[in-house]
Amino acid sequence: MSYRRGSIVALMLTAFLWSGCAELQSMGGTSALMSLLSQQLGLTTNQATGGTGSVLSLAKEKLPSDDFSSLSKLIPGSDSLMQSAKDLGAVTGPVKDKAGLEAAFSRLGMGNEMVPKFLQIMGDFVGKAGGEPAKNLLAMVMQ
Repeated sequence: MSYRRGSIVALMLTAFLWSGCAELQSMGGTSALMSLLSQQLGLTTNQATGGTGSVLSLAKEKLPSDDFSSLSKLIPGSDSLMQSAKDLGAVTGPVKDKAGLEAAFSRLGMGNEMVPKFLQIMGDFVGKAGGEPAKNLLAMVMQ
């Protein structure tokens, strides 16, 4: 059942990607997401970049590869963001779960209360480009 749900979500995301890619580019891609996070949460560029990379690292660990691929296409530069999270010292090994994500955020100087706020903004961002299925994928990461 879980495999079937994942396949359906991946299929829906593929359809949304065709329409979402142009919209995402008009939104400014990664720089738009970093700006949103910085402005709405009062973060530094390193916190926004490292936090996004940390979330993506957790998503890569927890989601089926097709789902992660669909999600990462909605956030241009996903690989670079995940590498930045490592370079900034936020991700020092597998993130694994919410506690691991909170630890990564802590290493960037952010408190635990920042995780749900951060995920909400990222979810809204990918939802604009990939629709509700994309937003749901990000929510699945924290389950």
